[in-house]
Amino acid sequence: MQRPLTASLLTALALTLGLAGCSGAAAPEVKDTRAPTVPSGVTATAGSATTVHVMWSAATDDRAVSGYAVYREGRKVKDLPATTLMTDVVGLAPATLHRFTVRARDAAGNVSPPSATVTATTLRAAAEDRTPPTTPAALRATSDGSRAVTLRWSAAKDDTEVTAYDVYQADTRIHTVPGTATTAHVTGLRPGTAYAFTVRARDAAENSSPDSTPADLTTAPSPGAPANTAPTRLTVTAAKGAITVTWTPPDTGAPVTHHELHLNGRFATTIIWGTAPPPGRASYTFPVQDPPGTRYTVTLRAKLPDGTWGDLSAPRTVVVGARSDSRRS
Repeated sequence: MQRPLTASLLTALALTLGLAGCSGAAAPEVKDTRAPTVPSGVTATAGSATTVHVMWSAATDDRAVSGYAVYREGRKVKDLPATTLMTDVVGLAPATLHRFTVRARDAAGNVSPPSATVTATTLRAAAEDRTPPTTPAALRATSDGSRAVTLRWSAAKDDTEVTAYDVYQADTRIHTVPGTATTAHVTGLRPGTAYAFTVRARDAAENSSPDSTPADLTTAPSPGAPANTAPTRLTVTAAKGAITVTWTPPDTGAPVTHHELHLNGRFATTIIWGTAPPPGRASYTFPVQDPPGTRYTVTLRAKLPDGTWGDLSAPRTVVVGARSDSRRS
């Protein structure tokens, strides 16, 4: 005969079922208490009487670095995202020694110790200067593996003094070196990617020279990765109401009948030849109605024989109506 469940048996059964249910529950997430590593390679370069350019190498974290903070004389002056490894600190006193440190943070709010302190002395305030330096000449790029490049150029001249050289990639400044330098080492590149670099000289009054002639470079691909398929020898010129793009299509083993044109990183149009594409160099002109001074960064990629799109070309920047003659950049 089945015995009725007593109160004590019911309590024991409920406890057993409760423990069984808890055994399958997800373990609580471990709290992140580990701070990122200290940012290394911090440098500070005075760019004018009131600005200093600060750069550093990326920190690491057991999960992810979420940002950086820049300090001047121990007081925070900049909060930056994790993708930014350089900044200009502005509004400084002329002819003054300034001290800078950088700290990394993660999403949990853990903050690294401060980096080594670096110093820079802002330049003396000078009389009004509106004359920019001359253009840096003979820019050349040498690959340092698949993720870095060394740039070299001939010094620019200025009526007062060249105080800095700024390195640009796709019309974005990515590096700065003192005015006494004629080389720069750029890291953090992607393997198997086409790049175009330009350099501008700058003086103490923040006058910048025109862009140097671009230096193209395609980094080595990762082991086992296919060769780069980007169009090469890209030139872009602006005339009244139009921009002309000229390039050499990639060698794909078959005629390249389609190219995609990208402006400022966005798809603009597909260039299609209805019959056989032109031999050798290709050219395309499109109208523009933008006001003078509008800047475009142009890239191209080709449609490959398997129907996929190839690699993007090294970029070129052009200024609409900046001069009466066409500008090549």
